[in-house]
Amino acid sequence: MDYSAANSALWNVIIQFGYIAAVVLVAYALRQYVKPIRKSMMPVAVLGGFILLILKQCGVVALDENMLEALTYHGIALGFIAMSLRTPAQREESSESKVGFRSGAVIVSTYMIQGVTGLIITIGLALTVKPDMFRAAGLLLPMGFGQGPGQANNVGASYQSLGFAGGHSFGLAIAAAGYVVACLVGVIILNVLRRQGKISIRENSGSERPDADYFHAGEGEDVSESIDKLSVQLAMVVIVYLVTFAATAWLTSGIAAISEGLAGTVNTLLWGFNFIIGSALAILLRVILEKLRKKGAIKRRYQDNYLLNRLSGAFFDIMIVAGIACINIEDIRGLVLPFVLLVAAGTVVTWLHLRWVCKAVYSDYYYEGLISMYGMLTGTISSGVLLVREIDPQLETPAANNLVVGSSFGILLGAPVLILVGLATKSNMMCFVTLALAFVYLLILDVLIFRVGRHSKAK
Repeated sequence: MDYSAANSALWNVIIQFGYIAAVVLVAYALRQYVKPIRKSMMPVAVLGGFILLILKQCGVVALDENMLEALTYHGIALGFIAMSLRTPAQREESSESKVGFRSGAVIVSTYMIQGVTGLIITIGLALTVKPDMFRAAGLLLPMGFGQGPGQANNVGASYQSLGFAGGHSFGLAIAAAGYVVACLVGVIILNVLRRQGKISIRENSGSERPDADYFHAGEGEDVSESIDKLSVQLAMVVIVYLVTFAATAWLTSGIAAISEGLAGTVNTLLWGFNFIIGSALAILLRVILEKLRKKGAIKRRYQDNYLLNRLSGAFFDIMIVAGIACINIEDIRGLVLPFVLLVAAGTVVTWLHLRWVCKAVYSDYYYEGLISMYGMLTGTISSGVLLVREIDPQLETPAANNLVVGSSFGILLGAPVLILVGLATKSNMMCFVTLALAFVYLLILDVLIFRVGRHSKAK
């Protein structure tokens, strides 16, 4: 075998990961030493992604677009599997589940209002000034803002294959803009609320790694010393993802055997949203391991929550850098108007909707809950935690924890999104039907939020 630089297949993976590693370290240094960047609270991975995108556009580095897209696709599934394997904290488990369900409803209802807003904009453009507009493109707003670059990548690529020119880059561009909104607009909101005397921004005088305390640590000492504990966590994550691949392949082949027409609609979505299947299988494995442990069949708790959280964070960081670097500026030059309208409208409606529903769910820590949700539902969980730490540096309120617990319930409550994303592409009429269904589901979730909220207060 040729081990020299002539063997591009051998060295390409190292080169591409080297680019990612380099920009992450540069972004980390900039965030540490450049005060305006540090004050912006932009996540390191987001800043690194923009740096790599600029280097690509300037021709400084040659990126493997297919590999970056693969990293974005696999990163979201691996990250969610690692999160789902974590053992829930025993403390206040029942009350945490109730708040988690309500937080999940808040998350998915925000998806719905983003989707309704996005469809109104793209359908309106198609009927007026931009008749060639892909009408279902409005659903990329909740994919990019609400779910991040992973799903923006998957759904955008799916829409591009269905005729939306530049759909892949358009979805990733919306996700990247969502990070900017979370970091910059979120900081502006914090300062406005501070001037109004509604919040106080405090310095974090605690540990440099408060998330180590925030995320419940597992019983790592139970794992055999003959293998590194991180290796055990990584092995479980990869095995679950391998089973996810096998289960999805079996499911899609079964659907294709029953109906080719149904397979054309559903199978693409199943592969695009494979992280849902992976999360479900991870939860199933976690439950099985816990039951075996309680019965004495196994003696150790193999999951280490702290290490699983570190793994999910690493997968998400790689996904974010690769996702932003995947954006092709040339592809979205003809989509500037819908891009600007979607980002501007998404920024406003997300804030207004969360201001309303968070009062019912987080009455005891309203601003912490509101700020954390806004950061997550325009960016990611990390940007939500970053924002809330400005007013709750020690994470004393449950606001940050609600992001993780709520996301788990959000996967279940967000299952109808699978149907809507595929339904909207069928025809112009079905796009209107999707808009109506999204609005109805939005009303159902909001009613549920307020009914559950009143019931909890009454108790």
